[in-house]
Amino acid sequence: MTAAALIANARRKGARIATAESCTGGLVAAAITDVPGASDVFEAGFVTYSLPAKVAMLGVRAETLARVGAVSQEVAREMAEGALARSAATLAVAITGIAGPGGAEGKPEGRVCFALAQKGRTTQALTVEFGVIGRSAVRAAATAEALRLLQEALDT
Repeated sequence: MTAAALIANARRKGARIATAESCTGGLVAAAITDVPGASDVFEAGFVTYSLPAKVAMLGVRAETLARVGAVSQEVAREMAEGALARSAATLAVAITGIAGPGGAEGKPEGRVCFALAQKGRTTQALTVEFGVIGRSAVRAAATAEALRLLQEALDT
């Protein structure tokens, strides 16, 4: 699945896309906006690497962060829903994880949580364990998974 195919599909469906990224640091937004014509469907990208940025920019609840930590499906959901609420997007993907090296808070390196929020639908979340494949590889794999999730949402 390519970003160009995603953009073409979103254009056909009249969708507007937003991203809420942590461990990928904007790589999903960059992949989408690398394609000419992305402005037809790409609405906004939020890079919220720190906990305070997640709270301030996306409305992630401090209580959620304190209870489950940043790398969780709950936080990914709140990030995706926040991106949707704070933009004119109709579809938003969120990514939060541990690219490495090393894990944190009892969470292993390579764990990435995703969420997909869409107007009129229940927000979906999942966790992928990419494993100890290296920081760049985790970020690349997470970017590819986010693009796949967006495409899948447009196809349903």
